[in-house]
Amino acid sequence: MTDGASLRESLRTEWTLFLLALQFLTRLPVPRDLPFSDDLLIRATRYYPLVGLLIGSLGAVVLVLAARWLALPVAVLLSLAATLAATGAFHEDGLADAADGLWGGLTVARRLEIMRDSRIGTYGAVTLGTVLALKVALLASLTPAQAAWVLLLGHALGRMAAVHVIATTRYARDAGAKFVAPTVTPDGYRLALAMSVGVLMLGIMALGTGAALCGLVLCILLAQAMRRICLDKIGGYTGDCLGATQQLGELGIYLGVALWL
Repeated sequence: MTDGASLRESLRTEWTLFLLALQFLTRLPVPRDLPFSDDLLIRATRYYPLVGLLIGSLGAVVLVLAARWLALPVAVLLSLAATLAATGAFHEDGLADAADGLWGGLTVARRLEIMRDSRIGTYGAVTLGTVLALKVALLASLTPAQAAWVLLLGHALGRMAAVHVIATTRYARDAGAKFVAPTVTPDGYRLALAMSVGVLMLGIMALGTGAALCGLVLCILLAQAMRRICLDKIGGYTGDCLGATQQLGELGIYLGVALWL
């Protein structure tokens, strides 16, 4: 195979990995004939922050356009609705299920069992409602341009927080013969981190060093707090824990930037 053909094949593979990540994390349309394997799905994890950047961009466009004709809180709500529609509330559902399981069960087995239940209980409803309300309030406290950049940072770095948990924490359930636990390869982790650093640099240029770094610090603190809770209560993470980590990491960005600005 020539160098040119090898490069085209490599780029085609990376594009497939991105589309698989997009298919897994969102409801956005992708080609139906995508190749699929456990190995490809594992390697696709590297593109989670890039998918987050895409979702954040969608929210930012809706927010900026809506803010031209509507009050900012309404524009923020429309932006939130757009991102929820694009992802099918994938991470929000994980946050609610994790809250129900982690605080609703007295044993590890019971907590994991509750998290399998698709119904939302009291803990999940209160936690999800509080997080969504905080997001809206924090974004509405900024200018439309600032809120747009915060959306980009929050969605990208929130998903990087989930990738970090995958890379550093054991999976809490027994995977079984027909299920491969989420994981990320070392080169995939480095690529995801490089993408996240690139997004952070853009945020620094748009929002200022202090605001962007304050958001990053709170993103890390909240995401690591969620990781610690999962370790203490179930000995590792589940898919719901990853959703909760993403949501709290995203919220940390919003909170940190709003505090600084």
